[in-house]
Amino acid sequence: MRLILLLSAVLFFSVSCQAQPKNEFGLKVTSDIKQYKQEIKNNPILELVNLREYEGLFFDIKYATSENFTKEIIYPSAEAFARKQVATNLMRANKTFNERGLALKIFDAYRPYSATVKFYEIYRDTNYVASPYIGSRHNRGCAVDITLVDMETGEELPMPTAYDNFTEKAHPNFEDLPANLIANRDYLIETMQQFGFKVYPTEWWHFDFNGWEQFNLLDIKFEDLKEL
Repeated sequence: MRLILLLSAVLFFSVSCQAQPKNEFGLKVTSDIKQYKQEIKNNPILELVNLREYEGLFFDIKYATSENFTKEIIYPSAEAFARKQVATNLMRANKTFNERGLALKIFDAYRPYSATVKFYEIYRDTNYVASPYIGSRHNRGCAVDITLVDMETGEELPMPTAYDNFTEKAHPNFEDLPANLIANRDYLIETMQQFGFKVYPTEWWHFDFNGWEQFNLLDIKFEDLKEL
């Protein structure tokens, strides 16, 4: 059934995107809320859902603060959205973590394309920042930046680095670390893989949902999504 829905999404975009103009970077990006509403009306699998409406998740949306690599406030509010299937599988993973007394904390989820452009203007190393000529999986609503916390206290488990650390220590295969940090990181990665997520090669906290290629790039504002 999921395969049929994903194939429907591909078919829909192969038709609708033909008429959609490209932006200055040569990409087709949905930025009009009316167009987005029509897209999800035609194919509900494309809907972005509000992760704050799901119980049991923790949040620390870094780009709604200056506590990130840009040292600027990027988001007007601390929102977290994801495609519906991404959210469903994220909650399945969270339930598994709960069995060990742990829970997921969300640093970032859906990211408007305009934010990706700004990131690239500030820091042009595409090992860590997506190129505006390609776009980010976050822009597709199919990526989450996460860590694990104690579900009772909310305290983060020790990990190899802090969020937004652009060094080799943040790579998920880096091994010159204390054993407990490797164990925590690898447990997070291995569990997320069971629910259709793949860790990004240079960031232990970044997970892409399998099939992200079949979703289009978005530049829909958080405030517009909240009003739907």
